[in-house]
Amino acid sequence: MKLSGSCCCGSVRFTIEGMPAMMGTCHCSRCRKLGATPFVFVSREQFELISGEADIQCLMPDAPFTYVRSFCRRCGTSLGEPLSAETSFPINAHCLDDDLIVRNAFHEFVSEKPAWYEICDGARQFPGHPEKS
Repeated sequence: MKLSGSCCCGSVRFTIEGMPAMMGTCHCSRCRKLGATPFVFVSREQFELISGEADIQCLMPDAPFTYVRSFCRRCGTSLGEPLSAETSFPINAHCLDDDLIVRNAFHEFVSEKPAWYEICDGARQFPGHPEKS
């Protein structure tokens, strides 16, 4: 199975071979400002950037944050980390054109989520990063 995805304007296009390993949602202050969207985690072998590399703008993290966030320069769509050199990295689940069998597995940094936002999916919740909670 091959999944396809893109930014809103279609400039950045990618494919994912097979189903992503996991989906999770971050509620840290930085991710909230960037859309607090669910991310799917893919391996380097699964992911192929088809077009739009020149249209990807990266926002480098300041401490204590560690994840680079990327956007389409043309439409502003948050992409996750499509240019990551890591073996596994997050991609914005909302950029996928296809539906997923994978469901949200966790919410991290729920201690930073706004009070008006309720988590209703039954996924595990962590006050910070799951590896440190």
